Amino acid sequence: MALEQDKNLIELIRKAALLNAVSHDGKAQAGAMVGKVLGERQDLRSGVKELSVVINSIVEEVNSYSLAEQKVIVEQNWPETQKKEKPEEKKLASLPNVDKYTQIITRFSPNPDCVLHLGSARAIVLSHEYARMYKGKFILRFEDTDPKIKKPALEFYESIRRDLKWLGVEVDEEYIQSDRLSIYYEHVEKLVNLGAAYVCECKQEVFHKITLSRQACPCRGLSATEQLDRWHKMLNGDYKEGQAVVRVKTELDHPNPAVRDWPALRIIDTKKYPHPRVGSKYTLWPLYNLAAGIDDHLMGMTHIIRGKEHYTNMIRQKYMYQALGWEYPEAIHYGRLKITDAFLSKSKIIAGVKEGTYAGFDDPRLGTFAALRKRGITSEAIKKMIIDVGIKANDVTLSWENLYSHNRKILDASSDRYFFVSEPIELKVKEMPKEFTSKLPLYPEKPERGFREYTIMPNKGDEASASFWVSKKDVTLMEAGKTIRFMELFNIEVTKVDKQTTIDAVEPKILAVEAKYLSESYEDVRKIKAPIIHWIPKGTEIYCEIVLQNAQMITGFAESESKKLKPDKVIQFERFGFTRVDNVVDQKLVAYYTHK
Repeated sequence: MALEQDKNLIELIRKAALLNAVSHDGKAQAGAMVGKVLGERQDLRSGVKELSVVINSIVEEVNSYSLAEQKVIVEQNWPETQKKEKPEEKKLASLPNVDKYTQIITRFSPNPDCVLHLGSARAIVLSHEYARMYKGKFILRFEDTDPKIKKPALEFYESIRRDLKWLGVEVDEEYIQSDRLSIYYEHVEKLVNLGAAYVCECKQEVFHKITLSRQACPCRGLSATEQLDRWHKMLNGDYKEGQAVVRVKTELDHPNPAVRDWPALRIIDTKKYPHPRVGSKYTLWPLYNLAAGIDDHLMGMTHIIRGKEHYTNMIRQKYMYQALGWEYPEAIHYGRLKITDAFLSKSKIIAGVKEGTYAGFDDPRLGTFAALRKRGITSEAIKKMIIDVGIKANDVTLSWENLYSHNRKILDASSDRYFFVSEPIELKVKEMPKEFTSKLPLYPEKPERGFREYTIMPNKGDEASASFWVSKKDVTLMEAGKTIRFMELFNIEVTKVDKQTTIDAVEPKILAVEAKYLSESYEDVRKIKAPIIHWIPKGTEIYCEIVLQNAQMITGFAESESKKLKPDKVIQFERFGFTRVDNVVDQKLVAYYTHK
């Protein structure tokens, strides 16, 4: 018996191909079939070449179905194969030295000078997840002590809170450093009294030259009385911006010049550069290492989780901790996380929004949380991606597809299916023998979620025809005599494709497409691998605009059931991709493209 006539073998291969296809986004791999088949039919080992021909034919047929149709076939015939246990989720590695502490305390400490973006996700997710993992405390601390260069803005305090809430981050305590200046002044005075800090009047370029030569600046050796006098002059406003800075003493021969007598507090002319929260009330403003170092101790931080670019800051802060008799927290410095083609420069984002290059902080071209949320990226997908990466010390480069992969699994389980026809072209089907009703499942594997139902009624004239909208990309593949399957409806044969060619046109313009009804059963066209396309009955459509990741727009028609959709609902347009509904108003649907 020829292999293609062996019904049991054909059914075995078809099952294997369909199971493989639904596991690989609708595309079965012929190479994976041979071993599976031979495992059950060892009598075919001598005829592998002939077997491969049959396998390739069936795989080609299976791959001509849509993923939704493949899933329906598998669920109807082999439902037991789809009840798999969920793979164990990746977990975070243990934190070091947790037994030393009665409560684990972590923090996220943004500068509110911009909205949050994907580059912030690692610090946020890891710090929060570890606090929850150990039933500890998570602190949000706004580090807003630079009213001149990295100037905070009131709008960003609230947007950061909003983004953290969207990410599912629960804040146990919140602090704002611009409310804590008197605390920093108190500790600076302690450091000066201890001889661990001094007020330096050297010009910056002079100090830089001295410190590179591993020498002490003239201010360093002044008596404690003179240092306190200078400090009080700073407090009283007797110095102007740039005339004095407080420095913390370190070894003058430290191998890293950036560590040597690092700057802790400086003067800023806040009449010229007012702070958005406290105006010009203060002129003395701590630099990062002073404010963050003091707060980490006073707030009881046990584990600081941050990028390895902060390693030098740890070394600097330890001199201050030693002088004050404090124990430094556990510091975990993870490697750099780069996301290919993600636009994450805060200064360029702000400039782009101000100049009108971007429509706002939620422009789909940006990697901000606001933009990701608008496109339909879930906070859960971001969290899963970050936990996968963990706290590795080595640098990691990811692509958007890493995030999309996590997001796709989440959305695929929750998103209802609808039809969208881009660049719509009318297709008339003639010789329809009767009225047809199509019940399209909102979710093929879960019929209990409901259906969209459309009744197609032919006109009563001689043609017995009905008109549909189909996508231009589907029509460009059509020619007279070609058989097409309308998804979940019926089969047609194309009879005419009218095109018009003009001198200046890149491609012919399609004027009209006509077809005739063939049959209703899918089995009638399955063997010839007829293309399966989606459709919308003419007269029932709703106009639809979809904004892509590059901010360009695709227009077309969505099916009429789309009118019921609510803002923020993420759906899947068949054969197009996931989209997030922005609004539905006056017969118009606006959505943002998520990904395939």
